Amino acid sequence: MRAREITPLALDSYQRAARVILSNHLITSTYPDRIALPLLRRWATELRDDLLELFGYRLEVTETTARLFTVSDRLNPSAPARTASERTFDRTRYAYLALCLAALGRAGNQITLSELADHVAADAAQVDGVELSTDRASDRDAFVDAVGWLGVRGAIALADGDANGWASNPEAGEALYDIDRSVVVALFRPPRALQHLHSIRGLLATETSSAAEDDGIPVDAKEIGRRVRRALVERPVVLAGELDQHELIALAQPKTASEVELLTGLVAERRAEGIAMIDPTGRLSDVRFPSTGTIAQVALLLAGEIADRVLDVDAPELPKLPIPHVSDDHLIEQLDAAIPEAGIFEDLADEDDDFVLPAGEPAEPPEPVTYPMIDDDWLADKVSELVDQFGRTFAAQWQADHNGLRKQALGLLQRLRLTHAVDGGVLVLPVLARYRDVVVSVRERDPQIDFAVDNSAPDPVDEFGPESSTNGELSEVENV
Repeated sequence: MRAREITPLALDSYQRAARVILSNHLITSTYPDRIALPLLRRWATELRDDLLELFGYRLEVTETTARLFTVSDRLNPSAPARTASERTFDRTRYAYLALCLAALGRAGNQITLSELADHVAADAAQVDGVELSTDRASDRDAFVDAVGWLGVRGAIALADGDANGWASNPEAGEALYDIDRSVVVALFRPPRALQHLHSIRGLLATETSSAAEDDGIPVDAKEIGRRVRRALVERPVVLAGELDQHELIALAQPKTASEVELLTGLVAERRAEGIAMIDPTGRLSDVRFPSTGTIAQVALLLAGEIADRVLDVDAPELPKLPIPHVSDDHLIEQLDAAIPEAGIFEDLADEDDDFVLPAGEPAEPPEPVTYPMIDDDWLADKVSELVDQFGRTFAAQWQADHNGLRKQALGLLQRLRLTHAVDGGVLVLPVLARYRDVVVSVRERDPQIDFAVDNSAPDPVDEFGPESSTNGELSEVENV
């Protein structure tokens, strides 16, 4: 491992470079910032070797881009593309994004937004279920979101005009973009030619351990170790109950987590139930928690209440259930049904794609691990109590929508793998205990200094966080 050869004074820089490429996968001269690419270029040789050795990832660095080609062990719906306003991409935006990349690949050095829209509209007309009509405001907004995603990553750069002006009125507004071809090429690089696939399974890593064991072939311990290390950096927490016997052995080996620690600077928090890699810098995860904003802070308050309920020895014992095993098969079938058969090169297609098992499907343990269950009624009552206590510091939209607030907060906890939704409630996963005993302090605003109101500014009490004049600030979070 090349990280062991780096001097202690330079190791922090190396670990920052590793965190940057693991969290972004694509680095350009402007994305995620202007210092990222020079940092990656400095450590390109060492990172290329370590990322391949530890994870099986391939790193490609040029003068203008750095691209990490990862290995997918399973379908992951927890990291979708997002708009500039943090809205999740829907099917329409994903379709426009793919068609924009295709059009940019055929374009010259510059292109206008209306010209790009015409190319996308023409290509969309050839795909069943996809349409771009510039007469519809919803289509224009979705298209501009896709263009904005490309702009943030440096595939295109605004040279003149305004995309939002075009979205509001395509007859009066226009925008001109410079095209960075190297970024366009780096963005779309699938591990296999899509025209050679009958199934999305062909883009996933193959399950080696069970197949090898069934055939009497020695298990590839190196590849299993890579799979476990991939899980450590891709999931908020790796639970032992999700792993098969070979992966459990790899997880139990001290060097598995210690090598990830050395590469990334993360700190392994090891418990009997599994391992979580904690980022003391707060820069690797795509979701910061604890964080500001009503949803994030209500989720933290709710996590503290749930932890107190689970640990309350005087309360009635909670029922315990295993995490339901959910197969990717149904989602894979839906994706496969959308593959245009007319675009497959039959002579080159892999006929075995339908029989490849995706890696990352956990084997059913002999005795399923069970977790405490909190029912929906208790959660609804607790959220109502939190609204009664801190509601004046919440965003206005949530003060009356208790049910929506509860769903959003629980959705965040599930995304962080602190809970798991089941019928009738949620299962409480072990790492949630880190957030027990949450202490809240609310700084009060002095009404005597509120001389004027700026109607153009947001309501100062619509959010509780450190930026608000009146807010609930979490002053202490005790980890266990």
